[in-house]
Amino acid sequence: MKIVTLTVNPAVDKSTHIDRLIPEQKLRCDAPRFDAGGGGINVSKAIKRLGGKSTAIFTMGGPSGQVLRDLVSQEGIDCEVIQTEQWTRENFIVAETSTNAQYRFGMPGAALSEAETEAVLETLRQSKAEYVVASGSLPPQMDVNFYEKVASISKEIGTRLVLDTSGEPLRAACDEGVFLLKPNIGELEALVGAKDLQIDDVDDAARMLIGDGKCEVVIVSMGPKGAILVTKDLCEHVPAPPVQKRSTVGAGDSMVAGMTWALTQGLTYSEMIRWGVACGSAATMNEGTQLFLRADVERLMDWLKRFGKS
Repeated sequence: MKIVTLTVNPAVDKSTHIDRLIPEQKLRCDAPRFDAGGGGINVSKAIKRLGGKSTAIFTMGGPSGQVLRDLVSQEGIDCEVIQTEQWTRENFIVAETSTNAQYRFGMPGAALSEAETEAVLETLRQSKAEYVVASGSLPPQMDVNFYEKVASISKEIGTRLVLDTSGEPLRAACDEGVFLLKPNIGELEALVGAKDLQIDDVDDAARMLIGDGKCEVVIVSMGPKGAILVTKDLCEHVPAPPVQKRSTVGAGDSMVAGMTWALTQGLTYSEMIRWGVACGSAATMNEGTQLFLRADVERLMDWLKRFGKS
């Protein structure tokens, strides 16, 4: 099955190490590492690590945009790019070796013109994908209904939309209806108009979304507490395996990748969420934007098969 990922606010992620951050001093950093970043691009990278294939649709502009495209191509990922007048943004990640603290500096990105936005949507319309993964934030000044338009096009071309975003763009897309949502507890609260949801409340809250036709599957991510799968017929809590956490960068995207890849393999929803949890947990074991190692995922899947029962 064909997977297409969509990223409209991508970035070149530059990461480095330093012993200690000290204000008002010139600091000597290690040689930087460059990675292609942005929600959908990270999902494509993670799918590649699982042995799967996807096509990454993303915007790019200026010299930094060319760097981004080169980085994606070096990963062996097929891509469809939409050229933009504005330069692709850069993010900066600093790991402090003396404390293991991580500092993440995210730039806002550049606004897309109306013509550029329409080009993105038309590229998606021509994609003929079985699964579309739309992940990440929107660039400044973009219509908050953009993902709603993506949801509408997904219905039009007969594809399943997997959505991982937040705020008003998430709410607007839900009004159109998607296949799978991956909110955290706070995002779920906002969608159903609730406060202080506990784990025991997640089932009913998620079924409200499903009953209202906003989605078919809800995966509520809870970080170190694992994730909860809810469909109209099923509710299952899968714990997170114990790991030594080094970074949370890309963990959510890795989780989405694991689940989408599992669906294309014909696996059940219960198997799907375990692949997602394993990939997300494995990503926290690596620094910066390196995502996960397949060997770590396999080891964590073994743990989940033995201990990951709801």
